[in-house]
Amino acid sequence: MSETFPAVKYSDEVLGARRVGSPIVALESTIISHGLPRPTNFDVAQEVEEIVRQRGATPATIAVLDGVVHIGLSAIQLRDIANRDDILKASSRDLAIAVARKKSSATTVAATAHLAVLCGIHIFATGGLGGVHRGAGQSFDESADLTALSTLDITVICAGVKSILDVGATLERLETLAIGVVGYRTLAFPGFYLTDSGFTLEHQVESPKAIASIISARRALSTNNSALLVANPVLNQMEPSLHERVLASGLALASAQNITGKDVTPFLLEHFHTHSNGESLRVNIELIKSNAALAADIAVASAL
Repeated sequence: MSETFPAVKYSDEVLGARRVGSPIVALESTIISHGLPRPTNFDVAQEVEEIVRQRGATPATIAVLDGVVHIGLSAIQLRDIANRDDILKASSRDLAIAVARKKSSATTVAATAHLAVLCGIHIFATGGLGGVHRGAGQSFDESADLTALSTLDITVICAGVKSILDVGATLERLETLAIGVVGYRTLAFPGFYLTDSGFTLEHQVESPKAIASIISARRALSTNNSALLVANPVLNQMEPSLHERVLASGLALASAQNITGKDVTPFLLEHFHTHSNGESLRVNIELIKSNAALAADIAVASAL
């Protein structure tokens, strides 16, 4: 006999928003569990949710707790994600395994986007997107974020892709996968810690209302079977020369320690946190808050 798994559970706040049709913004939980240090991670998670509320939308932080998918977390559940040591990191391929084995997992961009669309949420704020890793020509190392977003009707607000990646190759893959990209008040594609990764975009938008119009047009033209990325550069970037020094030393150390595959990104991000005199943490927090605010504004504009 096959086992029956519990349905997705909504927080009371998200359930209320769904009942009245008010705008909802999906938020990923990997930033909380694996992206920021304790206790800053819990404080920032709360602040990000409050930013979304203040701008007229409902935050839906997504995670798997003890085998149950949660769309929206209570304060206690948010604290669990921030502080428990048994929180895994789940991409979309891991979701069924986590649920069946009753594990607890924070959700990556790929997993969050999948669950958000499954539950009818189409606006999603994150930090930086995953992409093609340096040296992928030999390793074939590419984030599942890209393939997941190639099949989902969702608008993702991000600070470009992480600057530790092969940004040029990532942009090529986004084009191949028909994932739309627009810069928010810029044609310079941001690189997470940096406002300009050195690559230029084709399209620039000036307002949340303009983005809402693009979302509407995508649905009218049936081109919404893949994601739309809104690249929102951080206002106060890391000093570029500091960024280059820390990245170079981190890449060299990763190579020396034979760190490969999915372990590279968390290793390099941790290297930035410990070798940038607090700058990477400052920028990371700023861009998460900025993306959440813009996502809420887009969600509200789309609901009008």
